[in-house]
Amino acid sequence: MNYSSEVERDYDVRGWYSSVQESRHDGGTPGETLVKVATGVVIRNPFAGKFVAELSDLTNPSSAIGHALGERAVALLGNRPVESYGKGGIAGTSGEQEHVVACITTVFGDPLRQQVGGGKAWISSVSKVAVAGTTIDIPLAHKDELYIRSHYDAVTFCVPDAPRPDELLICVAVASGPRVHQRVGGKSVADLKATAV
Repeated sequence: MNYSSEVERDYDVRGWYSSVQESRHDGGTPGETLVKVATGVVIRNPFAGKFVAELSDLTNPSSAIGHALGERAVALLGNRPVESYGKGGIAGTSGEQEHVVACITTVFGDPLRQQVGGGKAWISSVSKVAVAGTTIDIPLAHKDELYIRSHYDAVTFCVPDAPRPDELLICVAVASGPRVHQRVGGKSVADLKATAV
């Protein structure tokens, strides 16, 4: 299925955006490359400039956004498996934070999980109202266990001309592994694998 076309059928889409960063080290010895990806879509906000009690026009078709953004993010990771994920968005200044939240509920989240190869953990989330060009730090956590400390991270994402006042920027982030040089202990991926047996 062409999820991007489905999104464009149900929402007024201005554009699709993505970023990829690859980190070899953070001052220590270079190790395995950590790849972090963010993908986003800018859509017109049908509720900009007015208060509307019922937001289902944003929520009901949002499964396609979860699929499309997840699919794009996974493709940008190459052949690397997704270990952590997060979601978020920015409402333009004529909208509300709640308009973003309406787009990234479970209706959106479950398809994102499907695209990244499953995910048992709650998806870390952030939402706000801001002007075009504002950066957003999309929080990351391990996709199967929220309390894996090594995977607490974020991806900074920005679309220079979005969201305009009557738009929403909806985005996701994924990563191929833990923070570079993580070494502060806590529950580990090895612990997670041991309890799964």
